Amino acid sequence: MKESELILTHILNCNRSDLYLKDLSLDEEKINQLNLILLRRKHHYPLAYLLGKVEFMGLSFKIKEGVFIPRFETEVLAETAIDLVRGSEDSKFKNLKILDIGTGCGNIAVCLAKFLPDVRIIATDISALALEIARENAKRNKVEDRIEFIQADIFTYLLPTAYCLQDIIVSNPPYIPTKEIKNLQKEVQFEPCISIDGGPDGLDFYRRIIYEAPNYLKKKGFLILEIGLGQCKSIEEIFKLSKNFTVLKIVKDYNNINRVIVTRYG
Repeated sequence: MKESELILTHILNCNRSDLYLKDLSLDEEKINQLNLILLRRKHHYPLAYLLGKVEFMGLSFKIKEGVFIPRFETEVLAETAIDLVRGSEDSKFKNLKILDIGTGCGNIAVCLAKFLPDVRIIATDISALALEIARENAKRNKVEDRIEFIQADIFTYLLPTAYCLQDIIVSNPPYIPTKEIKNLQKEVQFEPCISIDGGPDGLDFYRRIIYEAPNYLKKKGFLILEIGLGQCKSIEEIFKLSKNFTVLKIVKDYNNINRVIVTRYG
């Protein structure tokens, strides 16, 4: 939907088609609400925060200031993991354990649980607020019984034991170089810096995840990562230097940009 349609359907609590097929009107309270939203949008406050929700892969997610807003492009990451599981005829690809690092509002974990009914998911984030919202989103989408949310900085909560070894690890880590953050769109400046700051070259979290992941993945397990514009070769080099993973494929997003890297451990 267009932004104007999103705002009006939110205020009027109706469907998009209702805007054109029904005789709807705005009372004084709704007009004031509309004016407030338009004023804040004029100052580049994110629409998702104003509406308190965002759509991802056809599902509705609660969102609030202080929690990273899911991007449309990240659907490619979730879709890639889903296709990997659905496309396998291996009997071992049943009752899988999946770890989602940096879950944010829980959009990736919830979608995996929703579209892959046999999986069990651990979703981590360093932000207590993000995890609070993620738990609400799991309940909203009726998958809370198959996702365990844990506050942690990447792998800090896990012990490298067979009990916690994962079949798949997915992550959309922060990947914007620190010096570039100030040049991003004004809307992005309202989002938590911790969710986008990838260090001096934008690759700090890739190094940590790639080098620590072997302690938490089963042999032949998969590590699937979203990547930023122009980062593909650098991240492939990190994988090469680690000597633990084989790069299976690079998946492009809807704008034909390299967006997801799929690798296998061992």
